[in-house]
Amino acid sequence: MRALTITTALEYRNHYPMPTPAPGEALVRVLQAGICATDLELMQGYMGFQGVLGHEFVGIVEDAPQAHLKGTRVVGEINAACRTCPVCLAGRPTHCPHRTTLGIDRRDGAFADFLCLPVDNLHPLPDEITNDQAVFTEPLAAACQILEQVPVSPTDRVLVMGDGKLGLLCAQVLHQAPCRVTVVGRHREKLQILADLGIQTCHPPDPVASEFDIVVEATGTPEGFALASASVRPRGTIVLKSTHRHPTSVDMTSLVINEITVVGSRCGPFPPALARLREQAVDVQSLIHTRFSIEQGTEALAHATTPGVLKVILDMST
Repeated sequence: MRALTITTALEYRNHYPMPTPAPGEALVRVLQAGICATDLELMQGYMGFQGVLGHEFVGIVEDAPQAHLKGTRVVGEINAACRTCPVCLAGRPTHCPHRTTLGIDRRDGAFADFLCLPVDNLHPLPDEITNDQAVFTEPLAAACQILEQVPVSPTDRVLVMGDGKLGLLCAQVLHQAPCRVTVVGRHREKLQILADLGIQTCHPPDPVASEFDIVVEATGTPEGFALASASVRPRGTIVLKSTHRHPTSVDMTSLVINEITVVGSRCGPFPPALARLREQAVDVQSLIHTRFSIEQGTEALAHATTPGVLKVILDMST
């Protein structure tokens, strides 16, 4: 099959071995996949990953233990848990110590014609959700995870730091929570997407208010945590969404003195994300910058590193 792999360098391969489903897994034919910031970090050595990149996808079930799933259009949660260990049985499968993660940790990903995932990870798609929209299910679920972890009230002042794909999705989800959202970013054209939805934005060097109740750090930079710490009120909450390969220094004294709650926030629930997509409650179409064929994959990933570029989609249907 065709695949984009990373070993010592990114490479397009047109004769990569087909994946073989393990017991309880489905073989999925990938239709489209989205490039995200994590993929770009993996190319720089994050997690030490080697194999097929990609974890945001929509596809068709080619084969599965359950015959009725064949031919079903699906998206999939990326953490493949064992489902039998104490952590899984306690209801925390995304933190299973034995898990593999699609396109990130010991499991080939979605930048290929086919992938394998446990059937339990798959979510059938209603007809109302297009393939373009479906590609955003995983990052939108990550945005929805904030509401699972942090109580949000209409009077809360919330700052979202970062105008990348995830930051724009977090801002929309929080705006509908509802709460009083401000988004700070470096790209006026990206911020305009949110301004058109009635969300307040700020572009440096415009001054940013401080003393926010909640700060969502989605800059994807090592400096993001320090900036978030400077913007949150005493006894406020910082939600960390960024992952990157660089170490980050933390002023622990400031966190203790100001009694700041720090919440790591990663993958999220797919059902709320799919509900928002089905109801057209979130604008994801405006986040699509361009699309490439899988054969143009190396060019696509290079293009995705360009400042100001939003979602780049890989199309496997050609």
